Amino acid sequence: MRLTIPEEEIMSPGHLACQGCGAALAVRFVLKGLGRNTIMSIPACCCTVIDGPFPYTAYGVPIWHTAFETAASAASGIKAGLDVLGRKETTVLAWAGDGGTFDIGIQALSGAAERGDDMIYVCYDNEAYMNTGIQRSSATPYGAWTTTTPVKHPKNRPKKDIVAIMAAHRISYTATASIGYPEDLIKKVKKAKESEGTKFLHIIAPCPTGWRSRPDDTIKLAKLVVETNIFPLFEVENGEIWKLSKKSKGTPVIDYLKLQGRFRHLKEEDVQTIQMNVDKEYERLLKRCESA
Repeated sequence: MRLTIPEEEIMSPGHLACQGCGAALAVRFVLKGLGRNTIMSIPACCCTVIDGPFPYTAYGVPIWHTAFETAASAASGIKAGLDVLGRKETTVLAWAGDGGTFDIGIQALSGAAERGDDMIYVCYDNEAYMNTGIQRSSATPYGAWTTTTPVKHPKNRPKKDIVAIMAAHRISYTATASIGYPEDLIKKVKKAKESEGTKFLHIIAPCPTGWRSRPDDTIKLAKLVVETNIFPLFEVENGEIWKLSKKSKGTPVIDYLKLQGRFRHLKEEDVQTIQMNVDKEYERLLKRCESA
């Protein structure tokens, strides 16, 4: 079988990620897809810590650490500077977590997308503000425990549909990916690199600390979240052409939920509600893909 994952390791070992960290794997795979001629803009998030203390870096490319809400606007500025220097071949990568994307940074991201600024924006999604204490974000799924949605009052709202929001900007390329499927992830990274304007990748990245899961279950969870249709893999081109990347096995959501302590409090009726909502959203996605 021909391997499609580049062999070169741009990210170095010895970083500061927790055991089983999905975000660290996401960085590793994305940099493999982009190569060394890349500059990263990173706001406050786990990945500013994972990188290591100044002046050291595990990422192997130039990094601009910026304020929580400014990953996209900083990337826009970096790209403008590179254009002045005539460095058209350098890829600008804005890299932020779900809190810095879905919530705090959405204004800068929307502005960059509306302008069509030439960058790749990656949201690595661990579904809460993990770096500051596992607080709820708008990416936190229905029914989940966090430190701000305790067991007696778990989150009672659905996860924000960030991909649909970005697709509505009519940007050239939007896609979901999972660290459990690295070849699909890297293929989408390369496709984003070849596309013009603003590109958005939404990568699910399990967090053992915040999800209350075993570190050695990270890849299993990253596969199950796709197989259960909770996080389907698909692409959107120019905001109009929706394509499913992988057909689901239709695995029951309980197989995914039971591996995480953040869902341990759920009752049978809660699980049934989640299953019903997942089925409904997946059918909605299929209709979008059929009509495109």
